[in-house]
Amino acid sequence: MASNKNKIKSLRKNQRSYLNKDFDAFRAELVQYGQTYFSDKISDFTENGLAGLFVEMAAYIGDNMSFYLDHQFNELDIITAVESQNIERLVRNAGVKIQGASPATVSVSFYLEAPAVLKNNNYIPKISSLPIIRAGSILSANTGIQFELADDLNFGKTDTIGNLIATYSTMKKDSSGNPTSFALKMIGFCTSGITILENFTIPDSFTPFRTITMSNNNISEIISVIDSDGNEYYEVDSLTQDTVFKRISNMGYDSDLVSENIELIPAPYRFIKTNSRKTGSTTIRFGGGNAEGTDDDTLPDPSEFAIPLYGKRKTISRFTIDPNQLLQTRTLGIAPRNTTMSVRYRAGGGLSHNVAAGSIKTVSVLVTEFSSGTPSSTVSSIRSSVVVDNESAASGGESAMTLNELKSTALAFRNSQSRIVTKEDLVARIYTMPVAFGRVFRVGVRDNPSNPLASVVSIISRNSSGKLIVSPDALKENLRTYLNQYRLISDAIDIVDTMVLNVKISYSVVIDSISNKTLTIKNINNAIKTYMVIENFQIDQPIVTSDLVSIILGESGVISLVSFNVSNISGTVSDRVYSNENFSVAANTDRGIIIPTPGSIFEVKYPDDDIVGTAR
Repeated sequence: MASNKNKIKSLRKNQRSYLNKDFDAFRAELVQYGQTYFSDKISDFTENGLAGLFVEMAAYIGDNMSFYLDHQFNELDIITAVESQNIERLVRNAGVKIQGASPATVSVSFYLEAPAVLKNNNYIPKISSLPIIRAGSILSANTGIQFELADDLNFGKTDTIGNLIATYSTMKKDSSGNPTSFALKMIGFCTSGITILENFTIPDSFTPFRTITMSNNNISEIISVIDSDGNEYYEVDSLTQDTVFKRISNMGYDSDLVSENIELIPAPYRFIKTNSRKTGSTTIRFGGGNAEGTDDDTLPDPSEFAIPLYGKRKTISRFTIDPNQLLQTRTLGIAPRNTTMSVRYRAGGGLSHNVAAGSIKTVSVLVTEFSSGTPSSTVSSIRSSVVVDNESAASGGESAMTLNELKSTALAFRNSQSRIVTKEDLVARIYTMPVAFGRVFRVGVRDNPSNPLASVVSIISRNSSGKLIVSPDALKENLRTYLNQYRLISDAIDIVDTMVLNVKISYSVVIDSISNKTLTIKNINNAIKTYMVIENFQIDQPIVTSDLVSIILGESGVISLVSFNVSNISGTVSDRVYSNENFSVAANTDRGIIIPTPGSIFEVKYPDDDIVGTAR
C-alpha cells in the first residue's frame, strides 16, 4: 500500500511544470492538477467556488514570487537595474564616484590703484605698498552667484630680474606729466559655490570607521578636515592609501616658472568621501585604527594576540580571540575620538553658475595682506580701489549626472582599471573628473591623422541658459593635468574645442480640413524641439532626416509633407548670435544622413525661431 502511494507521489511530481511565470499560467496549472488528482473530492474550480479561491490565492503568491525573483535578478546587473539605490551601489562598485552638481570656473581680472615711485629715473608702482589678495576673497555676479578666489594674487611679486609680474599702466599724472599712480592688473582663477565651515563633536569612545554627514548638499570639494588637536585629515581614494601629494610653495630661484612643488607625505589621518545621488548629501568615513594604541605595524601580527599559558598542565581549556582587535590596526587610518572636527568645504553648482562675460563686478569679501610698514591711509586707498571683471563667461557648471548617464559611465569605467587604453576609457575618465575642477558637457574622441599614437579630444561646455559655449582654458588645463596621470607613457592626447554647427529646420505640410492648422504646426514644432534637444546629441553624431520626417508625418492631421529642409545658420541674425562655423548641409548629406565635420556637434540654438513650419 505504501509502495503505491509513493508511486502516485512520484508520478505527480514528474508531471509538475516549473516553467510557469505569471498568474494565468499558475492558475491553469493548479486547476489542471486539482481536476486530475482531486476530482473525486472537489468538482467546482470556478472563480466563485471555494476551490477557485484557494487556487487563485496560490497563483497570486506564485506570481508575486516570480516577479520579485526576476526583479531582484535584474537589479544585480547595472544595465537592467532600475532602482536608484541599487544603481548607486553598482556604480560605486564599478569605481565611479557619484558627484553632485559641479561649480563653474572663470578667470577674473583684478585691478587696483597703487602710488608711483621714481626708481632708476623711471616711474614704477611702489612695490612695498602692493598687497596680496588672499584666496577666499568672495566676488558676486549680477545674478547673485558667488565666486571664490582659489589662489593668492601677489601684486608685489617680481621675477628674477626684479620686474613686476603684474601688468600696469599709468593711471594719474601730476601737473608736470609725471605718473602719480598706476593701475595694476592680475588674473585670478575663481570657482563658484559657497565655502562653509562646519564643526562636529566626536565623543570619547573608539568607533572604527566613524562617519559624519555634511548638512549641505551638492558639495563639490572638501577643502580641509582638521581636529581640535591640530591633526589634518587628508582625502584619499581608499583607506588603504597611506600617502598623498601635497602642494608646497616653491621658494627657489625658479619660482617664477614653477610656483609650487609636489611633495609626497604620509597620511595616517585620512578619510574617504561618498555622495548620495538620491539625497544629495555627502558623508565622510574615517579609518578604523585606534589613535591611543601603540600599533606601528604595517600589518597586524596575530602572535601578539595569543594568550600566554604557564605551568605544565596536561590539559588546557578552550579560549577565544576577539577578531575585532585585528581591525584596530592603523593600516586603514586612524579613527578620531574625543575631539572636534572642523570641516571646510565648498557647496553649490549647476548650470546657473555659468554666468555671462562682464557679469562679475562686485567684491563682496576682500581679504588682503600688506607689509607691516604700509600706512593705514595707503591700505585703505588701495583696498577701496580694487575692482574686478570677468572678460570671459564662466563655464564648467553642470547639473548632477542622471541615472542613465551614471550607467553609461560605469559600464566604460569598470573595465578601465585606473588607466586609459581605449577610447571608452578616455571618455569615462573625462566624465568622472572631480567636479571641483569643472565638468565638460560633451566629449568626442577621434584618431589623430598626423600621429598614430595620439588621440584628439573635442570638448564643449554650456552656459547658464543651456546653450553650447567654448570650454574655458582653465578647464582644459585641469583636464590635461588630470588625464596625464592615467595615460600610457607612449600615448598623446590633444584637447581641442568642439565646433558648434547651428542648424535651422523648415518644412511645409498639407493638413486635413478638420484639424486646427496652428495647433498642428505647434505640436510638430514641439516634437522636433524635443528630438533636437542638445542633451540627445553627442559630438560627431549625425542627423537622420528620416527621423524628423517621421515626426512630422506622425502628427495627427498631417496628410503629406510638401517640403523639408535643414540648413546651416551662422553669425548674427536678427540680434540672435550663432556660431561662426559655416557648414554645407547638401555637401555633407549621404543617403538622408547629415554627417557633421569631425569634432563638431549639431545644435538648434533658438528652437522657437529656428524650427519653422507652414501649413497648406
